[in-house]
Amino acid sequence: MSSASAGVSVAVADRALMNPSMAARRLAAGLLVLTVLAACGGVKITPDVKLPRALVSPLPARVGVVVAGDMRNYTHRETRWGSNWQADLGPGHVHWAQELFGAAFREADLFSSLEEARASPGLQAIFEPRIVQYSFTTARETGRYFAATIRYRIALYTPDGASVDALTITGYGNSLSSGASGARPLEEATRAAMRDAAAKFLVQFPEQEVARQIARGEPVLVAPAADAAGSADTIEAVPIEPESRASPVSPAPSGAATPQRGGILPFTRAGDRSSS
Repeated sequence: MSSASAGVSVAVADRALMNPSMAARRLAAGLLVLTVLAACGGVKITPDVKLPRALVSPLPARVGVVVAGDMRNYTHRETRWGSNWQADLGPGHVHWAQELFGAAFREADLFSSLEEARASPGLQAIFEPRIVQYSFTTARETGRYFAATIRYRIALYTPDGASVDALTITGYGNSLSSGASGARPLEEATRAAMRDAAAKFLVQFPEQEVARQIARGEPVLVAPAADAAGSADTIEAVPIEPESRASPVSPAPSGAATPQRGGILPFTRAGDRSSS
């Protein structure tokens, strides 16, 4: 190495030592490179979650919960920056549905189809949760953490399978990036999103009129058409927390949705099926 080159190297090192923030940014950039290189072989997660013990009393009712085949086998795949990302969400959400509705109601029976649930006597209502959208951002966009968003649509049916209402819940979670692999923080962020959505349902569903009806021991019925038309304009999101728990997220690559805080929507009537 020439003396001139050595002098330049020493000068750069001195500036880095004098400016700790520069050194920190370079260290972060190095870790980011390692993360990207590690991801070249692909990232695959299969998140499962054990929900914390609910602090709400279950509604005194027996309901059916349908987890259909597409939900049981739900897989999200995408290619980002030349790497393959895969989230197998189905198996964990079977467990999620069991725990969620088991905490919300005195008795919740799991079924694999609406037809199977319809044939079961003694149900007051039937619920069918589905994943509408899954999206995530990585430390490459945010600078330091992974974030995941899961948007659910939960259909409500009468005991004989007639469509009554639907609600939308958005769960959000994040996890600080650690190490060179993106799998662990992405899985942790996804589990946090699953817990977030479950908490919103457990807290806010009992406040819905249909929940009070179920608690009184009444079976769910299809609302009259006149009531459906009158309620279509009153649907508003009601988030549990008005403030985001995470720092602002940098713009995601094209095609990747930026996670946002979401809420539970009051039930839409049978005539209004918009999930937006």
